[in-house]
Amino acid sequence: MPETKTSLEAPAMDAITGKPMPKPIPASTLVIFRDQPDSNAPDLLMVERSAKMVFAAGAAVFPGGRIDDADFEYAKTLGHDDFEEYGARIAAVRESIEETGIAVAVEGNLDAKRVFDARHALHQGTNLADICNQFDWQLELEKLIPFSRWCPPFAEKRVFDTRFYMISHDDHKAQATVDETENYNLFWGSAQSILDRSEAGEVKIIFPTKRNLERLAQFGSFDEAVAHVKDHPLVMVSPHIEKREGEAHLCIPEGIGYPITSESMAAVQRGFKK
Repeated sequence: MPETKTSLEAPAMDAITGKPMPKPIPASTLVIFRDQPDSNAPDLLMVERSAKMVFAAGAAVFPGGRIDDADFEYAKTLGHDDFEEYGARIAAVRESIEETGIAVAVEGNLDAKRVFDARHALHQGTNLADICNQFDWQLELEKLIPFSRWCPPFAEKRVFDTRFYMISHDDHKAQATVDETENYNLFWGSAQSILDRSEAGEVKIIFPTKRNLERLAQFGSFDEAVAHVKDHPLVMVSPHIEKREGEAHLCIPEGIGYPITSESMAAVQRGFKK
């Protein structure tokens, strides 16, 4: 069994070909929790991507996307020395507004019309920094809790270095709506219910999403998830291929918080068509 990696560096070599990996595209994803008073598990917000998308076409994923240069610049403007980290958090907030119409980690007037206007402006290319200045919004980036970070060691069409964050959003009146460009449907559900829907063939989830949902299914509340994260320091998760009983499996390291760490390559759903 390979040793658990403690590095946050992206893989340098393709695990199959041994050739140098291309520079990964920085990306950011947000797991939005909504605790349920009458349930043992919180709901999570998922978006189903358009079948026309190059990456994870038709898959149910957490809201997120590329980190833009403007996100890094905004982090610098806000005085964050670690602009890569805080640029990623800004991107997660921005993508949440763009993809779902839900504004998280934002302090200020968040009435539905204002959030709608902000979303429309983002779709038209306005920077989040300009929107925050116009609407007198302040970002509360410390509310985003780092959960995981994934970067595959395979030279696919596009390679993403993706930071996953968690945040609690218990405003049950806030209505998430599709953007009708990148996603065609969205829904709330417990991690286990989403896994069950995938098993029944009702939704498609790719390997990283499945592993993260299995990890998230362990928690009965957002606070439980935060406590778990504190006990499992962040590492870069780079899946590798192992032969087990004559069959290839896609695997991740043990001991980093994931209850299931391998899956047969024959069953794996990946971000790009096989």
